[in-house]
Order: sequence, then structure tokens, then C-alpha cells
Amino acid sequence: MTTSNRNRPVASVKRDPRRSTVRTAAPRAGVAADGLAARDAAVSVLFTVLVEKRPMDDAFARATATRDLAPRDRAFARLIATTVLRNCGALQAVLKTYLAKPLPEHQGRLEQILLAAVAQLLILKTPPHAAISLAVDQCRADKAGQRFAGLVNAVLRRVSESGAGRFETLDNVALTFPDWLLQKWTAAYGASVARDIASASLAEPALDLTVKSDAAGWAERLNGVVLPTGSVRCQGVGRVEELEGYADGEWWVQDAAAALPAKLCGDVRGLRVLDLCAAPGGKTAQLASAGANVVAVDKSAGRLERLQENLSRLQLAAETQTANALTFQSETPFDVVLLDAPCTSTGTIRRHPDILHLKRPEDVPALASLQSKLLDVAAPLVKPGGLLVYCTCSLEPEEGEEQTAQFLARHPEFSRSPLGLDEDTLPLLWRTADGDLRTLPSFLAEMPEGGRYLDGFYAAKLVKAAG
Repeated sequence: MTTSNRNRPVASVKRDPRRSTVRTAAPRAGVAADGLAARDAAVSVLFTVLVEKRPMDDAFARATATRDLAPRDRAFARLIATTVLRNCGALQAVLKTYLAKPLPEHQGRLEQILLAAVAQLLILKTPPHAAISLAVDQCRADKAGQRFAGLVNAVLRRVSESGAGRFETLDNVALTFPDWLLQKWTAAYGASVARDIASASLAEPALDLTVKSDAAGWAERLNGVVLPTGSVRCQGVGRVEELEGYADGEWWVQDAAAALPAKLCGDVRGLRVLDLCAAPGGKTAQLASAGANVVAVDKSAGRLERLQENLSRLQLAAETQTANALTFQSETPFDVVLLDAPCTSTGTIRRHPDILHLKRPEDVPALASLQSKLLDVAAPLVKPGGLLVYCTCSLEPEEGEEQTAQFLARHPEFSRSPLGLDEDTLPLLWRTADGDLRTLPSFLAEMPEGGRYLDGFYAAKLVKAAG
């Protein structure tokens, strides 16, 4: 997205005829010491995602590991980065208004510095003196971009004075979303629903919690609400680690939609359950909390280690195995197999806006092929009469409805099973014509502002013939 010709920032200020000179502002005393490291981390993340095309979570971990950031500064760095990624097209269009010549090829992090500063000025409402002077400091500290410090100062001053009006006229969905993705959603869901999905995907997500018990009580303690699905949704709660119940392991963070596939497994008390592709572990925790004997498999030892740490905090237990799911075998089949397959994750853009800038059309068939292979591996791991729950957090039919149809054609020993959740928990709107689960990010739009929407998920409940 950041290299798109339609929005590419251009160098050289468009001069306001009312101005005769543009001066470079020196950083205000005390400003550079407050928040420069956080902003620098945000710019580093943006460069990694937009230029190097690498995932945000990994970029954020690296950017913050090398900087001594307080929790508040870490949160601010993430907020800047995600705000830019959600509004990149519109922010680029604003910059284009105030610039005239294309930036040179070797510009260092100039474009990301400008985008981060404009996001602060127009969306996060950062005081102009802080956003501008710190952006200039960042530019001066960047070897390849330091000669543009005067340009940065001039452009950002113009943006702070009149950029808000320009920003409000722009269609951020059309400017930020990849055309191919909007076209796919339009084909799958219709133009109106596709637009609703995209708009909801650009919203800041609320905090959803899965609680061990007493959802109503925890909602009251945390000033949240209980969703029809049973999750507790909170807003404006601050650091998760400081909330009541976190240290005692009474709940864990998990989007309301992501919590549904494990519920489709039904009563798992005493059953042997395989969680294939288990990390980050929310579903493993659900199954263990429900009394299952869980075997959690993932190919990443590091991710499994974090999963075990979370289980320890929650005072839950599960067996973990580091293994490639494509080659995983078990001498004894399982009562239930939950396969949360790798996917394009297009249903989780609210939480992972880097998806907008990293995914490509060719990723869909490539991942669909992988999912097909994983389903074929999972099938013999289910005992006769047992259950296979297949799910992805993708909105693409090739990774959901079509994947299930092809699996059932290859494996006649399996058939669909009723989802087993009442209409209060799982409305009819959230079910496909074939009876599978399909949530869209635009669902729960009736909630108060700031607490709307949920992730897009697909899940199918498939039962294996008894013999």
C-alpha cells in the first residue's frame, strides 16, 4: 500500500501563497525526552511492515526489545503504528495535498515518519508542537532522511493547520483496502455487506475476555458487558495485566468470535481432544477449562512455550507437542479434533491491520491448498463416531465453505453435525445455509460505539461415522 502510485507521498512543499518563508522549528525543551522513543519504535514498526513487508507483531517485539519503554510508551507506540496501518491510504492522500515532487528512492524512514506524525495530528489529536518537533528530531536522526528535516517541519505545520478538513472528505475504505480484497468480498457477500465488513475492519477492537465462570460477575467487576456468546467485552480498561482477575488466572483475552469454535465441540469433560495448530492457545484453554484431556500441537516451540505460560497462569493443564501438523500422527485416535488452520486471517484485520498491507491474492489459493492437506491429516485422527471441528479466521469462501464441501466430497465417512448452540448464543444470521458458523466483522453493530463488531470466523462441525 505504501508504494501505491495513487497516494504516494511526494517531496517538496506546496507553498501557501500567504506564506513567504517556512522555518524549521527546533524541538521544544523537554519534548524530545518525552515520547521520542515510543514514536521511534512506531516508525520502526511501520517501516518493517510497509517497506520490508514483515508482520507487525514480530516487528513490534523487535522494536520494543531494543528500547527501554515504559508500558504506557509501548501502548502509545502500538497505537501510532496501528492507527497508520488502518488509515494509510487517507493519510497518504493528505500528505499528497501538501507535497509536490516524488520522494527520492533513498529516503530512509521519511515516509513513515510523516505518516506517523500526520496520524498523531489528525486522528490521535496529539498537540502539534509535540508531534511536529519530535518528527523533525526523528528525521534528523535518520542518516538517509536527515536532509529532509526542514521539509518535514513545513509539511506538518501545514497539515496541523488545514489537514483535518481534507482528511474528513476522504474515503478511507477505498483508499486503504486492497482492491482485490474488496472485490472478493463483494463477490462473496454483496457490495453493501462488503462495505460494512471493510468499515468494521478498520475500527479499533474492544477487549473480549473468556472467563472460567461467572461471566456476569466479571463483567460487573471490570465494567464490561456479557455478550450473547458468553464472552465479556470491556472498554477503556488500561493494561490487561493490571486488571482484577488476571494474576489469579480467572480469564484470558480472546475475541468473542474466536471463542465459538471450541464451544462447538460440545461437552468435552473427560474426552481426549486434539488441538491441532494450537498456538496462541485460547482454544486450548477453553477445552482444558471445560474438563478435556487436551493434546496441543504446534510447529513453533516458542509459541508453545508461551501457551504453557498462559496455561500456568490460568492454572490449567494440557499436554503440548512440538510437531508439524502435516506430519503429526497418533497411535490412538481422538474423541474430538479441533483444527484451527493457518489462513489469510482476513477476518481479524481489526486486530491485525498489517494484513491489509501484507496479504496478496495468491495467498488465498496457497493457504486453501494447505488447509486441504491439514484436513486430510486430521480425518484419520478422529475416532469412529468422533468429531472434527474445522475453523479459520478468514472471510474467504475458499478457506471456509468451499473447503468443507471439498472435504466432505473426499471423505464420505464424515457428515455435518448440528452446531449445538441455541439462537440466543448463535443467531441464525451467524449460520450459513448449510448450517456452519460464519461471523462477519460487521456483526454486533448494535453495540455502543467503541464496543461494536467482532472477528470474522468460519467453523464447521463434522462427525465421523461410527463404523
